[in-house]
Parts: sequence; C-alpha cells; structure tokens
Amino acid sequence: MVQNKGAYSSQYPHRIKNSGLSRVLARISSLALPLLFLLALGACSTPSGPGASTQPSGPGYYTVQKGDTLSSIARKFRRSNSQIIAWNKLSDPNDIKVDQSLRIAPEGARTAGSNPASDNAAASRNTRTAEDDRADAAAAAADRKDPVDWTWPASGKASSGVGQGKKGIDILGQLGQPVMAAAAGKVMYSGSGIRGYGNLVIVKHNSNLLSVYAHNKTIVVKEGQMVAKGQKIAEMGKSDSNTVKLYFEIRRQGKAVDPSRYLPSR
Repeated sequence: MVQNKGAYSSQYPHRIKNSGLSRVLARISSLALPLLFLLALGACSTPSGPGASTQPSGPGYYTVQKGDTLSSIARKFRRSNSQIIAWNKLSDPNDIKVDQSLRIAPEGARTAGSNPASDNAAASRNTRTAEDDRADAAAAAADRKDPVDWTWPASGKASSGVGQGKKGIDILGQLGQPVMAAAAGKVMYSGSGIRGYGNLVIVKHNSNLLSVYAHNKTIVVKEGQMVAKGQKIAEMGKSDSNTVKLYFEIRRQGKAVDPSRYLPSR
C-alpha cells in the first residue's frame, strides 16, 4: 500500500505543504485542468493552537464558517471582493481561515445583524439559493454531453448534501473500510499536505469534473495513476477530523456542486 506524504510525485514537481485546497487545484490547473480552477474554493480546515490570537468581533464583523470563501462572503453582504480585501488588509485573499473574523462593513457602519452570531446565522440561511440549484442543474445537464459514470465512494450514512456552509457530503463509516473512486479517472493529488483535509485524494474525471476524498486513514494510490470506477483508493479514517468519515466533494470547473445531482440513488 502507498502512503504519500503530501507532495507531488516526480511527475508533478510542485511541492505542497500546509496549502489550501484552492492552491492545490490551481496548481493542478496549471498542469491539466482549465484555468477556472484558479477560482476554486478554499479548504475546510479549522485552525487552532497556541498561536491563535484574539480577534475583533461585534457589528460590522463576520466570523468565517466552514465552506466560506472570500467571494461567497462578499456576496452574502453585498460587498465587492476588493472591499473585503481592503478593510481586512488581506495579503492573500485565498487564505482565509475558519473562525477568522473579517470586517464586512466600513468602520462605524452597522450590518443587518446586531452581532456576529446573527450575521452568521443569516448568512448561513442564505448560503444556498435557488440560483445555485439552477446552476447545478444546468451544469449536470451540460455534463451529460461528456458523461461520467458515477457511483457512491463509500457505504454508510451520508449527510444531506451541500448548503449551510458545506461544499460536500460526509459519509460516516468504520475505520479502515474501503473508499472507492466515484468514477474512472486520473489521480491528481495524493497526500496530506492540505490542512483540514487530512489524507486526501483528488481524482480528475474529464476536462470539467473532479472529485475530492478527505480524512482517509491510508491512501493506496499514487499521483498520476489511472483508477477505475469503484476501485479502492483509500481506507476511511479520521485524519484532521474528530470522527471516522469520508468527506466527499464533486467539483465542476473548480466550483463545488451538489453531489446528489451526480451520484445514483441508493
């Protein structure tokens, strides 16, 4: 079995350590995928540890939730990306962290919520819109022209899907149970260098679609390897997670889409 420790193989010379998923997808983009992956969403990690500092809070601030990106936060509060970047003096707008406090209004201004909790609750309710659903449906229809034959990547109870700040689904299971490729494709990343995802595998299926498999106990495939639908690629675990589960995403042109629109009923 193969346990790749977070760096590209000799085929892929770009080394990645403690990077966000958006950066990894951007580097994959430079190798094989469309440039739209540069707009891919960030990692789902929750930073912690003794280095964490006290952050501002109160009206005009928003606490970053799992699944947030700079663009999604800007849309929630009807701001531009450049405003959020300027108000927070962000040197790397792709590197926002869960639980980070961001100013989402000019100093002295008030937002609709009276405190961060209400702002966050309102934003979460509005995370997924009818427009998002229509966009996902249109994307799935377009992909039928270059069809991918999907299967579930693991057995077990699955969460209801994207929304409420989530980009993918959690599939609960047993430690060490097989994690399978949800469709045939090429392994583009195999390692543990992306904080918050643990032992991670990314598989490219065609020019538009890829899938993400996180929190594995052990990875059994190498970067550059071709895999078949249903082939074992990892064993379920709890790396960078409090529970044994598989965190699974499907991404279309770098944007997470609702897996239920692609996976078969079960």
